Amino acid sequence: MALKENELLPGTLDLLILIAVETGPAHGYAIMEAIWSRSGELFRVEEGALYPALHRLQLKGWLAAEWGASEANRKAKFYRITAPGRKQLAGERTRWRRLALGMDRVLSPV
Repeated sequence: MALKENELLPGTLDLLILIAVETGPAHGYAIMEAIWSRSGELFRVEEGALYPALHRLQLKGWLAAEWGASEANRKAKFYRITAPGRKQLAGERTRWRRLALGMDRVLSPV
């Protein structure tokens, strides 16, 4: 299975979303922009991938949502991380840091 340039590895989108809402509620567009910005403009998440993922995270109980007004005063659904979502995020951070450390060691010249 080959990944295209800037394509996310399976399972990373959930982590990126949880990180994006970790500091406070955000609507879908703000989540996409947070991921784009925090990744140094490497990860562009499209609506077709984001909204199903948001729904999936709600079903898992990791996100909660409520309607509100966006910065442009438009009706928008705002997502916030839940206590189980914070627990999941902590575990995922630990796993990804360990994976990144191991990959860095393997990829470094001997």
